[in-house]
Amino acid sequence: MQVSGISVLFKGINFQRLLGGLWVTMRIALITIGLSVVFGLLFGLLMLSKNKVARAFCRLWLEIVRFMPQLVLLYVVYFGFARLFGWDLSGESSAVIVFTFWGTAELGDLIRGALTSIPAHQRESAAALGLTSRQIYRYILIPQTVRRLLPQAINLSTRIIKTTALVKMINVTEVLKVGQQIIGQFYRQPDAAFWVYFTIFLLYFLICWPISLLAGKLEKRWA
Repeated sequence: MQVSGISVLFKGINFQRLLGGLWVTMRIALITIGLSVVFGLLFGLLMLSKNKVARAFCRLWLEIVRFMPQLVLLYVVYFGFARLFGWDLSGESSAVIVFTFWGTAELGDLIRGALTSIPAHQRESAAALGLTSRQIYRYILIPQTVRRLLPQAINLSTRIIKTTALVKMINVTEVLKVGQQIIGQFYRQPDAAFWVYFTIFLLYFLICWPISLLAGKLEKRWA
């Protein structure tokens, strides 16, 4: 039975289909991570703004992200907003919007934490030496912020990659959805599900494990 179960992966183009679904997963994750970096930087700086309204807005955004499950947000955007406003949103577009909304808030909060963790006397000393605000950020704050932020940001990237598995619930044919389709075609082979899901587990592991190792090494190196 084990042989027949494994053979399901290599019948026809099943394995290529899994890799194609994996590419859909990675495409959503990479676009999301890229947008989250850009908007997260702005979000983090906005959280440190002296404007009370801006800070309150950021706090509300962050609380929504923390307490609302990503699956609910996917449903709200894909089934709710799209129909309410007549938007022609695909599942992938909805996923990118939701995960960027989440990643922006999470990364922005990490940036805020990294900036505020730098002792205030460093800014004061730099200002006393005659450095401008731009020079203080360029030579003092940003290098230290990157060192403190990068390992956590890399870990956030792995969380985004893993969370993309939820997009199968809004009809996106990513790797898990493809796996379920293959299992449905070979339902007479009870061990096919094990081998398909085990292969999907290995694919996720081979992507996320090196990223996690990189984050750990950077954290130890810069501790």
